[in-house]
Amino acid sequence: MVFSSLLFLFAYLPITLLCYYAVPRKWRNLVLFAVSLLFYGWGEPVYILLMMLSITSAYFFGFFIERYRTSAPKKAKWMMILSVAVSLALLFFFKYYNFFAENLSRLPLIEIPGIEALKLPIGISFYTFQIISYTVDLYRRDCELQRNYITFGTYVTLFPQLIAGPIVRYRDVDEQLRERKESVSDFAAGVARLTVGLCKKILVGDLLAAGSEYFRHLAVLENTALGAWMTIILYTLHLYYDFSGYSDMAIGLGRMLGFRFPENFNYPYIAKSITEFWRRWHISLSTWFREYVYIPLGGNRRGSARQYLNLAVVWLLTGFWHGASWNFVLWGIYFLVILIIEKAFLLKVLDKTPAALRHIYAMLLVTLGFLIFSYPDLTTAKDCFLSLFGVGCVGATSAVATYEVLRILPLILLAAIGATPIPKKLFAALREKWKPAELFVPLLTAAGLLLCVAYLVDSTFSPFAYLNF
Repeated sequence: MVFSSLLFLFAYLPITLLCYYAVPRKWRNLVLFAVSLLFYGWGEPVYILLMMLSITSAYFFGFFIERYRTSAPKKAKWMMILSVAVSLALLFFFKYYNFFAENLSRLPLIEIPGIEALKLPIGISFYTFQIISYTVDLYRRDCELQRNYITFGTYVTLFPQLIAGPIVRYRDVDEQLRERKESVSDFAAGVARLTVGLCKKILVGDLLAAGSEYFRHLAVLENTALGAWMTIILYTLHLYYDFSGYSDMAIGLGRMLGFRFPENFNYPYIAKSITEFWRRWHISLSTWFREYVYIPLGGNRRGSARQYLNLAVVWLLTGFWHGASWNFVLWGIYFLVILIIEKAFLLKVLDKTPAALRHIYAMLLVTLGFLIFSYPDLTTAKDCFLSLFGVGCVGATSAVATYEVLRILPLILLAAIGATPIPKKLFAALREKWKPAELFVPLLTAAGLLLCVAYLVDSTFSPFAYLNF
């Protein structure tokens, strides 16, 4: 089940909200736990058992960590390591077993059978990282032991951010899980944020995805440099609207239930360096790797060489986290190299460069990076990359490519402007100078919802890109 579906909007969500607000406050976590399991198991009920195994394992390990962290710190550390190892073992088996079996079997004298029936459980990368955050935070004394199994299960399974984030660290919602206050104003703000996410996904993101796919298919018949550029530009814009739209929906749904989830995007496409870009894109994942991998390895406290090694570990894991495919590994290495170069000397050069050139530099590298990201087949990725510069294609453009670019150009411009703070600033200025503009918020929310529903009624199923991770 996904948020951008009629089933979710007109059946699951209303029933969930009715049950949630109908019961006494002390039972609301139980309601959320139950409906979140239903949400997760709607498509793959069998994987509820895997999730419950992960939850139960971390829950009981938590008691041992709490018991030993004062009287026997070494035992507490081993309990923490074992808990993390169990979570990672489940993630590794279901997400990476077939990848390693296939690649190791290419070596002489090694043959590891694959498991054809093994499917990737949706959201396992996200909820595994959340479970690990609880275990590590508990060991570090950054949070208190959660003795209530239902409350801990609610944290892991909470449906707004269960299958595609944002990744919520336990200590960020510990207090909210124990006690939170819902209000009409928060609920209304949540509905507005949910609508923004729906509009991003359905009205913009899906159209961008369709455009990217069109040019990708066109390349088979008539490969041009312009078509290659359109393929990756449209995909880059689509990925932002798709993923940030999902994050907006998750944050909005959380707020409707009394939760405040962290922001996951901060206008990444206005960045003027790759370092800045990764401070703005998928913030919850970057924060997780910084808190639980980069800093424990030493961060930047042990000299440049060690810092670069730590970055290498983080970015190899970041690439691999996104999927069991070599293109994701290469994607992580690509950004690793750029970040090391920037930290070594390029950031100082960029500081003296005009802002417009810095922005072009950053967006060009981001777009080329998402070219690698979008093609599991590295040969196809290489062909697309060469086509960008007129190599291996029929020419710079064609009549069909030029016509299609002119047709889709207004959408590209709209999407490019919408990915900046300009619309938000303009509306904020209007609200400040003209008080009746405040009335437009509920009207725009209602209009956005109606328009999205109209599109959903007449559209085919379009899943979120990050459901695969």
